[in-house]
Amino acid sequence: MEASKVYFTDFRARPGMNLPKKLEKLIRAAGIGQIDMENKFVAIKIHFGEEGNLAYLRPNYAKVVADVVKSLGGKPFLTDCNTLYVGSRKNALEHIDTAYLNGFSPFSTGCHVIIADGLKGTDDVEVPVEGGELCKTALIGRAVMDADIIISLNHFKGHEATGFGGAIKNIGMGCGSRAGKMAQHNTGKPTVKEEKCRKCHACAKICAHSAIGFTGEGGKAYIDHDRCVGCGRCIGVCNFDAIYNSNSSANKDLNMKMAEYTKAVVDGRPSFHISLVMDVSPYCDCHAENDAPIIPDVGMFASFDPVALDQACADAANAATPVKNSLLGEQMDAPDFVDSGDVFTNTSPSTDWTWQLIHAEKLGLGSRQYELVTLK
Repeated sequence: MEASKVYFTDFRARPGMNLPKKLEKLIRAAGIGQIDMENKFVAIKIHFGEEGNLAYLRPNYAKVVADVVKSLGGKPFLTDCNTLYVGSRKNALEHIDTAYLNGFSPFSTGCHVIIADGLKGTDDVEVPVEGGELCKTALIGRAVMDADIIISLNHFKGHEATGFGGAIKNIGMGCGSRAGKMAQHNTGKPTVKEEKCRKCHACAKICAHSAIGFTGEGGKAYIDHDRCVGCGRCIGVCNFDAIYNSNSSANKDLNMKMAEYTKAVVDGRPSFHISLVMDVSPYCDCHAENDAPIIPDVGMFASFDPVALDQACADAANAATPVKNSLLGEQMDAPDFVDSGDVFTNTSPSTDWTWQLIHAEKLGLGSRQYELVTLK
């Protein structure tokens, strides 16, 4: 497959230049103006950040993209779908409140927020997945599918189940309705290692499905697999490595399903993808906290190819020096550390992000081969 162009600029901003201007220069150079946006509805898929998390992208970056879309005649809106888990974004009212709290108001970004799967996360469209192996159809938020054009504006960061969250996760998982997210997560159900459980109850507090109980008064946690949907939030919230995925293929399947959901979203209409490799926290912005970045800030990337974009971001992350005062640094200092050669697998050892890109390339979403075009 022919190499795709990925455009890159760093976060250096000397006098007379600033980061919003650099982002605009980047996306225009990458060809966003080639898309006919005249009077078209343009969904800008972004993660608004869970309340309490401060690693999400600043709304200033969303304003740059919205302003460029408007300059090209388009009608932009910021969008995301509701979450499966307990948090501040599980229905549209709380989701919009959180978006505004985190700065994503029409006054700061120049466009409205629309929660794509509606008030309760049930407003979705069943979309065919051409070439899908695990998902023949995908349940996608209706507002995303009603848009004429999709733009992914992504915070590139780590993830405890998929290795990293990039363009494919932002679209594939992020555009899935609540039922769509459940369909992607339902392969694996986590299990508790009783000898490691400290009975802190953090896992039960984060579970949206009342799937976690305790053996007797003050006992150890256990997970009811009949109630569990396999979202993996309990794995991320446990500080003692007491919860693990007992299905060794679950993370592979999740990565592949995300690629198939991405295929459903972008098929048949123009799409454009932007990733900012900054504040690279070990876990997703779905957490109500963010840990220290595992690597220093790298830069901004843009491409028409989400596969090439994710590969370029991952390569850049792996070329960076790990931050010692981070979860990755702790893992690397552990006496039993085994170096996988990858910063994301070293951070979350049960993950292998390559599956999402291997499968995405197989589905025809793009190429892992890329030509990096660097802008100053």
